[in-house]
Amino acid sequence: MKEELRFAAMLTDTWSDLQSPSILWQLAALAGCLALAWLIGRAMLERVRRRGETETAAQRFGRSGLRRVLFPLLALIFVFAARAVLGRYQSVNLLNLAVPLLTSFALIRIVVFTVRQGMGRSNWLGSFERIFASVVWAVVALHILGWLPEVIDALESVSFRVGSQKLSLWTLLQGAGMVVVTLLIALWVAGVLERRLSAAPGLDDSMRLVLMRVAKAVLIVVAVLVALPMVGIDLTTLSVFGGALGVGLGFGLQKIAANYVSGFIILLDRSLRIGNLISVGTERGIVTQINTRYTVLRAGSGVESLVPNETLIGSVVQNETYSDTRIVVPINIQVGYDTDLERAMAILVEAARTHERVIADPAPKAFLVAFGESGIDLRLLIWIADPQEGSLGVISHINLEVWKRFRAEGIAIPFPQREVRVVHDEAALTQAVAAAAGG
Repeated sequence: MKEELRFAAMLTDTWSDLQSPSILWQLAALAGCLALAWLIGRAMLERVRRRGETETAAQRFGRSGLRRVLFPLLALIFVFAARAVLGRYQSVNLLNLAVPLLTSFALIRIVVFTVRQGMGRSNWLGSFERIFASVVWAVVALHILGWLPEVIDALESVSFRVGSQKLSLWTLLQGAGMVVVTLLIALWVAGVLERRLSAAPGLDDSMRLVLMRVAKAVLIVVAVLVALPMVGIDLTTLSVFGGALGVGLGFGLQKIAANYVSGFIILLDRSLRIGNLISVGTERGIVTQINTRYTVLRAGSGVESLVPNETLIGSVVQNETYSDTRIVVPINIQVGYDTDLERAMAILVEAARTHERVIADPAPKAFLVAFGESGIDLRLLIWIADPQEGSLGVISHINLEVWKRFRAEGIAIPFPQREVRVVHDEAALTQAVAAAAGG
């Protein structure tokens, strides 16, 4: 009560100052303090940013926090100084009112920044932090100015009914605010759990991802269920919306629901892991992300494909690195019929061993596959342990080495040939000419 009376008196004094020319000096001093705080803060942050290449994680944390509170703190310092100087000559009620506003602004930004650090990095947190801090500061400013009761009365006057419950605009805003607060707490707890799980030894990446997502989903649901009854909103009124949502999931959203369920199945049974080289349909690539709705495959060309999780569950997936990363790479080569086959096959094996990615166990082997029309078909089988790096470079190197060795040994690589024979038969030629003339 004393605080409210003090702020009320402050507002009355400020209104009195607004009626006199002395308010111009206070407005000029306040504008000068804000401009000076902005310029000095910008210069300090620019200087810190230039030295940011060699800073540690703790220094980055301090710089990020300083960027959020530097302006209100500098403005507060300058307002204190201006109030002390200007107060010797005239009343400074406007500056007195600016002090609690700037103080609350700085404290709110510090609290929001601390909560954000606890939840971890996320793309949406940057814009949400500014919006949330602005809304909270506006509410605090209305309270300090004494206008908050009038605003609440105006919001409560706008009411409507949902079923048997009467709701007002103020109740809905309270519910939204409480949901936001509980969600922030839930996300902060989820961030703490995520860091704990990331540091847990011996925990599979897929299981860690499942636990983090399940924990976050449960915490969000609990936050909403706890927040709404706290402001007097009966959850039974949401049963209609729950039924409509169920119908929507059963018809229009069944594909999306199937993808989400399939995503959790993939993560739980650990059939796919980050870094696996898989082929599904016409897509082949390395698994870079396993999201709730889709899985990201990065091909050797750099193109990323978003494969729905339902496709991975309902189709045959070739996982080249599921239990063993070693795969065989066949190389087909044809030689002439007059070739020393044993020597040619030995050259193939020797050429395969010249590449560092070809493993020794299983060892490279050469086979005689078939007798073709133009030559004898040989096949070299090599094994590599890192298929995610691609096999074209290995094949090219070995083919080039085989070409050099064959040329040095005089072994020919045949190409398709056709033999055309012209038969000279004068009697047949005469008969053909006579038949043509008679026709």
